[in-house]
Formats: sequence, C-alpha cells, structure tokens
Amino acid sequence: MTGSEASPTFRLAYVPGVTPAKWVRIWSERLPGVPLTLVDVPAAEASDVLRNGGADVGVVRLPVDRTVFSAIPLYTESTVVVVPKDHLVTAADEVTVADLADDIVFHPLDDVLDWERLPGRPAIERPATTVDALELVAAGVGLLVVPQSLARLHHRKDLTYRPVVDAPQSSVALSWPEDATTDLVEDFIGIVRGRTANSTRGRTPPPAQSKSKRREAADARRKPTSTGRSPRSGAKGGKRGKPRRRS
Repeated sequence: MTGSEASPTFRLAYVPGVTPAKWVRIWSERLPGVPLTLVDVPAAEASDVLRNGGADVGVVRLPVDRTVFSAIPLYTESTVVVVPKDHLVTAADEVTVADLADDIVFHPLDDVLDWERLPGRPAIERPATTVDALELVAAGVGLLVVPQSLARLHHRKDLTYRPVVDAPQSSVALSWPEDATTDLVEDFIGIVRGRTANSTRGRTPPPAQSKSKRREAADARRKPTSTGRSPRSGAKGGKRGKPRRRS
C-alpha cells in the first residue's frame, strides 16, 4: 500500500432495537486491520443511508426495495403493548388487539409496524417519535404497540409490556446495495450467517502457513544431512580392529 492509499474501513448501519455487538466483536477478531464503524440510523432513513453510501451494510427493518438492495432475513420480533404498571392489561400474560379497543393507542410517525387497521382509539395527534409516545404512556394518556426490542431499548421503571398475539410483526434483515457487494461485505455476511473463519465459503482465510512455506518445510525434512563420514567407518575416535598374527 502506498502512502496515498487510504486504509480500508467498514461501516455498519443499524436501526433502533438492533444489537450488533456480537458481530462487531467477531469482526474485530477476524479483521483487526479493518476498523468497523457503527452508524445509528432511524428505521425510516436506513435505505437512504445505504443508497447514498453512508454505510456498507445495514441491519434494517423489512421491507426494503429488492430492485436496489439485497437482503438476508435474520429474525422476526414479537410485538408488545407498552402500558403503565398499574394498567388492567398487566393482569394477563398476553393480549389481543381487541383487548385494546377501549384505550387510546398511539401511532408515532416513526412507527415500524405495518397496520391494516390501527388498534384502539386514535389520539388527537400522532407523536413525532416512539420516545415521545412513551412519555405520554407514562403520563397515563394512552398505550403504545411496538416490537419487543424497542420496548426493551426504551425501558422505564414505571412501564411494562405484554405480548400482543395477533398484531403485525417486524422482521429484521441484513441489507446492502446489490451493486456494491464488496469483499468486505462478503466477509460480514459470513460472520452474520455464523460461518467459521475456516469455512470454505468465507472469503477471509484463517491465519495459517502458506502452501509454499509448508512445501519448503517438508522438503527440508526429507533432504538427507551430510555428516562427512564413510558409511563403513565407525564413530570418530573409535577402536580399530587388532592386526592378524602371522604363524
């Protein structure tokens, strides 16, 4: 590498609720010479960040435009309703959308659930963010339905949550622009898919001796070592046989 060439870097975008720590740790172990930078983005802006080159890959919420992006689905989250700890909902282990019919249920502008029909009674105004909606829930104004990871991310001591068994769910995927599938992207795909460093499908080879060096070492072991001795002679300094006596 010349002085004018920049060192390689890798940027991973992730949306709220996603925890990429495990993948970051494995990356740092396998590719210590390539720094990985985390880019925290709102779910609604993740596609634009990837499209504009603000990150190499992203852990995003589906759907994405499959004419532009490749995507590997990772998991689907449970959906929960966040309520004050003294709400009647807490008496049950799980609820249905119909159980929320009499409550105001907030639908923030950054909602990531694809509702065909919104649950509960609508609020007068939509909160700008999930965090704003949670403040209203804590004030006893209404309830909020979100993926479970967001309820955990914004945990408060005065709030709790219960699963909503028939609500829409949010799926999370690894995504990147299809025309920007670089070697480093392939490396990260291997990590996310759980491939080992020795996997033949992974691009990055494990740290090991090259074939040429192993061949040289094997040749050196097979090559005979010259000692400068005659194969018939004894050890240096050994006794000679006695001369035969004449009769």
